[in-house]
Amino acid sequence: MKVISRLATAVYLASLIPFAAHAGEVEVLHWWTSGGEKRAADTLKQMVEAKGHTWKDFAVAGGGGEAAMTVLKTRAVSGNPPAAAQIKGPDIQEWGELGLLTDLNEVAKRQKWDELLPSQVADIMKYDGDYVAVPVNVHRVNWLWINPEVFAKAGAKPPTTLDELFTAADKLKAAGFIAIAHGGQPWQDGTVFEDLAFAILGPADFRKAFVDQDEAVLTGDKMVEVFATLKKLHGYIDANAAGRDWNAAAGLVINGKAGMQIMGDWAKSEWTAAGKIAGEDYSCIPFPGTQGSFAYNIDSLAMFKLADADNRKAQEDLAEIVMGKEFQAIFNKNKGSIPVRQDMDMSSFDSCAQASMKDFKEAAGNGGLQPSLAHGMAASSYVQGAVFDVVTNFFNDANADPKKAAQQLAAAIQAVQ
Repeated sequence: MKVISRLATAVYLASLIPFAAHAGEVEVLHWWTSGGEKRAADTLKQMVEAKGHTWKDFAVAGGGGEAAMTVLKTRAVSGNPPAAAQIKGPDIQEWGELGLLTDLNEVAKRQKWDELLPSQVADIMKYDGDYVAVPVNVHRVNWLWINPEVFAKAGAKPPTTLDELFTAADKLKAAGFIAIAHGGQPWQDGTVFEDLAFAILGPADFRKAFVDQDEAVLTGDKMVEVFATLKKLHGYIDANAAGRDWNAAAGLVINGKAGMQIMGDWAKSEWTAAGKIAGEDYSCIPFPGTQGSFAYNIDSLAMFKLADADNRKAQEDLAEIVMGKEFQAIFNKNKGSIPVRQDMDMSSFDSCAQASMKDFKEAAGNGGLQPSLAHGMAASSYVQGAVFDVVTNFFNDANADPKKAAQQLAAAIQAVQ
């Protein structure tokens, strides 16, 4: 009987081998660490684990991703990259040139990515014609977040122009509120600068400045006006802004201590996490002066070459899950962004997301859809870093000259070309 029992056990264990052979480990480097973002990342983890794979979380805090990229470079140089990493925009091309990324063409063909994705998005995910990254979502950067209750107490109205923005800020400040909640970090300074540039330059000149790096636009009168307006705006943030994380700034608006925040739609994840309802507890409006335009930031996971076949299968399953309708709906509702798939039913999304998808599709057809510089979509990380240095130094220097800053901006970009 013992022999039969041992034989039965052996047969049973053998039956598990085919399943085990398909189970791999997928290590994902990301910076989705705030409340709403973390829930969104946990959703992906659960769906990967439901496939029988092991999820190895590699989260590096920091809203702009600078810390995560530093860690990734160290891992990649040592020959031990993760299966997937949150990389986006032109940086995907740089990693592709190093020969470290694997192709996702089989998954893309099976799911028909070319049909599901707008061409602007698909092109970013490819290197040398091959899909090497999977897009997770589309963020809109040019949003203004408002606490209506605070605005009502201050007698302020939601602004549609920059003049109206400062009128509202004056009323909020006079009523004892922080007018504009801000975190004094380079990427947050860059986000505010970008929205002002988008409003003052317009989408065409915005592209000339930050995609084409046109010196005439970078040093022109409109760019000087952008810096002058940025200087004015500094007077409406509080003295404790230095070093504050973006989600802490969002919390000031949510808790009624501040009237508004200039931030991309990932800020909505904090409102959602706090149980607030779009259109009731908070308002989202296009940043004044950018109506009809859409500065986009696309989160994506670039896939690195792996030697282990099981881990490669887990990696492909990860990509397939990310592009699936179920994940696209759950993740983007938590993250505050909109689905990257263009065939999604938006009726179950909140009013901010519905407006965002509508504006995204319209902007794609009228020239208003432009890549965000502050969030790594318009230019390389070197150009982005050069801009951040100029902007942050200017923003924190009360005596800084706007005209000189525009010239420094052009010089700094030229220096890293």
